[in-house]
Amino acid sequence: MSPTPSTLSPSWEEANKASLMAALADLRGALEKLLPPTENRETRKEAADSAEDPPALETLCENFGLSSFERKILLMCAGVELDSRFTALCAALNQDRRSPLPTFSLALAAFEDAHWSALAPGRPLRYWRLIELLPGDSLTGSPLRIDERILHYLTGIRSLDGRVRAVVDPVGRPDWVPPSGQAVAQQLAERISRGDRQAAPPVVQLCGGDPAGRRAVAAAGFHLMGANLYVMSSQAVPRGVPDVDLFIRLWERECALDPCGLLLECDDAQSADAPGDAALKRLIEKLRSPLSISTRDRMKPAERRVVTFELPRPTASEQVELWNRALGLAAPALNGEVETLVSWFSLSARTIDSAVAETMQSSDSPEHTAAALWDACRKQSRPRLEGLAQRIEPAASWDDLVLPEKQKQLLSQIAIHVRHRNQVYTKWGFGSRGARGLGISALFSGPSGTGKTMAGEVLANELRLDLYRIDLSQVISKYIGETEKNLRRVFDAADEGGAVLLFDEADALFGKRSEVKDSHDRYANIEVSYLLQRMETYRGLAILTTNRRDALDTAFLRRIRFVVEFPFPEAPQRAEMWLRAFPQQTPTEGLRIDRLARLSAAGGNIRNIAMGAAFLAADAGEPVRMSHLLAAARGEFAKIERPLTDQETAGWV
Repeated sequence: MSPTPSTLSPSWEEANKASLMAALADLRGALEKLLPPTENRETRKEAADSAEDPPALETLCENFGLSSFERKILLMCAGVELDSRFTALCAALNQDRRSPLPTFSLALAAFEDAHWSALAPGRPLRYWRLIELLPGDSLTGSPLRIDERILHYLTGIRSLDGRVRAVVDPVGRPDWVPPSGQAVAQQLAERISRGDRQAAPPVVQLCGGDPAGRRAVAAAGFHLMGANLYVMSSQAVPRGVPDVDLFIRLWERECALDPCGLLLECDDAQSADAPGDAALKRLIEKLRSPLSISTRDRMKPAERRVVTFELPRPTASEQVELWNRALGLAAPALNGEVETLVSWFSLSARTIDSAVAETMQSSDSPEHTAAALWDACRKQSRPRLEGLAQRIEPAASWDDLVLPEKQKQLLSQIAIHVRHRNQVYTKWGFGSRGARGLGISALFSGPSGTGKTMAGEVLANELRLDLYRIDLSQVISKYIGETEKNLRRVFDAADEGGAVLLFDEADALFGKRSEVKDSHDRYANIEVSYLLQRMETYRGLAILTTNRRDALDTAFLRRIRFVVEFPFPEAPQRAEMWLRAFPQQTPTEGLRIDRLARLSAAGGNIRNIAMGAAFLAADAGEPVRMSHLLAAARGEFAKIERPLTDQETAGWV
């Protein structure tokens, strides 16, 4: 095994240089014998010091299987670049001062062990692109030039080929990997190292977790094998077959020069057997050097042997260690707040570092730091959910809710369960019996406009959590298996920050499970079962809203922890809603709340009417009056296709 960049020492570099110069001197002497006797043929051989690691030239010849003759051709090409005497010597032997580069015909004439197959396309010199065959009049008369990467390697310079370096990035050894990740890294190293020398090692696939965590585990695994890791995005894979094959050959050449492995990150890719990703499939199938794949969902190459490891989420204790490492000396002053953060947020090491860096710049006290860290964690956990659901900025508070006391008490109990979840489940041991049934779910049922979404806002605001509304049109799919995949993405992303998930109009997805009459019915039931399973293990709060509670299966209702019925408001409640409908800054005149309360309207309709009246009054340059409210009410009721009776609006104007 050749020395890696991290193990190169000054003594090896000096010995390698001396060995290379000595080999060039020997070769130059052999060539000078071809010159006429009058030419100067002085040679000088430099002795190479002994070194623990073999010289780069010997390692290269062994790894690529060069014959003695091929070794001399390679050295002859290197000599032109490293020793000016080779240039003059080659020009003299070619009998053309304008042709200072060596040729195959020159090598055939100079060396007794010459063989014609040395320049065959399948032999190492050309297959591995160790030398370049420049345009010429004939194959044997064409000038030969050593590849730049190979020249640098012979001189002891470790640098990737530029064509490879453009699409891969080095991954350093991680400072710390959680014990759960270290176990996977050890298995990764064992599986790749155990591969048959005559066949390609298996592809090791890392699934689950976050991309940064998978990258750290892969780097740790390859480090155990004494290899450097490089990462390549699936989007950077060349698309044409010739370009893919060129990359494969150049990368495998890199692996032969220095121990290294490739991590292919495929989170944004299709499956490897998808028709539109033929280049990615070809790379995975044809690459024979150590390869690992990082992907959120499993990929299934058609032919290559694949070993898959699910990367577990860091445990609570591992998360605490990540936080303490990021916080450093500031951790003890937080007095247990780190455990609170861990109970709510499951973040990667990189995300934790970002949250700490964002917070510590502006914090001035432990109390402020704890609050700032909480807000920073919310921000850091948002990106994955932003593309899957609509984030609602919660602005409503308990004072904005107009509900009967029974419903308010139920909502308060939901907040209590969420707030003290960690204490009851973890510290008091209720979570030790398994994760099933620990998810906190609620069903909000009632007519449209009765405050179901606002109640979700109130809970999110009270708990200082993000609220996301799930767009069912982006979740439900007619294709088998796609709905579960979409739901998994939503829940996996939400698990990072324990966000409040609001499935609006949920009866469209969670309706009565049908009797199995055909395959579509069976898969529809699978979708509902999968949703129930994820809700029971979700670490946050999942809220389902529906206008038709009777459309839900009773078996489904049994697995919902809280069911809150939002009734249509009575006159006293409507009066309270009208009192709160206008902000303090809004000018009003002559409003009769008792008469407005006669209008049979839900809270959402009342808000729309109040806002519509405000626009009418603003256009007229007047304060909001009953006449404006009457006009706005007529428009609102026409929109919802309900008649506006004279009894409801009697005495308004």
